[in-house]
Amino acid sequence: MITAVGDNKQQIMRWAMAMDDPFSAFDADFGGKRTPLYNNYRSSPELVRIQHVLAQALDARAVEPVSKTATTIAGESCAIWDFSSPEIEAQRLARFVAGEVKAHALGPRDFVLLVRQKAVDYAAVLEPAFRAAGIPLRNEAGTVGAVMLQELLAEEASELLVKVLRLAMTKRAGRHWTECQEALGALRGISPEDEAAQAIFARELDAQATQLSADHPEPPASKADARTIVDDVLCFVGRERLIAVHPAYAQGGWFEKVVEATAVHLHGSSADAADWTETLDTYEGLHAIPLMTIHKSKGLEYHSVIFVGLDDGAWWSFAGDQMEATAGFFVAFTRAKQRVVFTYCAKRGARTKIATLYGLLSKAGVQTIQIA
Repeated sequence: MITAVGDNKQQIMRWAMAMDDPFSAFDADFGGKRTPLYNNYRSSPELVRIQHVLAQALDARAVEPVSKTATTIAGESCAIWDFSSPEIEAQRLARFVAGEVKAHALGPRDFVLLVRQKAVDYAAVLEPAFRAAGIPLRNEAGTVGAVMLQELLAEEASELLVKVLRLAMTKRAGRHWTECQEALGALRGISPEDEAAQAIFARELDAQATQLSADHPEPPASKADARTIVDDVLCFVGRERLIAVHPAYAQGGWFEKVVEATAVHLHGSSADAADWTETLDTYEGLHAIPLMTIHKSKGLEYHSVIFVGLDDGAWWSFAGDQMEATAGFFVAFTRAKQRVVFTYCAKRGARTKIATLYGLLSKAGVQTIQIA
């Protein structure tokens, strides 16, 4: 049986030659039977209600979903915040997030700042304000070597490196052991029911972790050291096996770019770290709020989503393809579990070209609040 899961309302890659209507082709090829999914296990009831208004703008036949998640915050679940300047916007957002972290016992990765494009321009103003508030902000739309950090963190080679190093460099590594055995076992095609093969692989994994810990007791002090560590891990994982399982690694030198970027990022993450745990925490950005673009947020989820820059300047191409732009808007909104905040600052642009988006939010009852 073949199952395809997707949502036409989240088609945001047509600009990259993605199919306009893949499900019709799937139906034609496999005689598919469509089954609508009604339950939403991510977002609170109020957010789901607003999402449905947006969804109807993309598909008049959109099924109204049912939230299966409780509301855990007080106040508005969604609002538009107007600011007088980007600097005040940054300060107030940093103060808001810091307060929410304390009030709800949340971590930095429970939040995300989304932008449409040019994340580096926003980061220049936002980073100092968040740093002053005691919460680092990391521009994950920036590049490491030849790879965007957002992409690198989701690459299989990068994820496996972290899993193996967590196992090797952590004294009590029970969770990391399980994650490594499952991920690498699947890569090697070892069935969970094959106890004999699992036992042999477990001994290999244990020996490799011990060797890595002995060879590299401290985080890398140079880029060359980082590359050696990455190569050692990939040698155990199996380069050819990894390339065979992930076809993209066999095309255009992408695998080598990912490996090089992994080494660069590992070295950079060790710069101010006291030990391996801090290095790997920094590598994954566990203690920093991510700043990223809409396209790279797809598939992720956060307690609170703050979309910075709901203005004509950021959405300059809106008139050229309103459907895809609205789908991008929908994707950004649906990343949130409990709260969505849109920010606007007149100094960055008007909001006449994207009046349609504001109209949808108004229809859903979302209020605009003058902050400062």
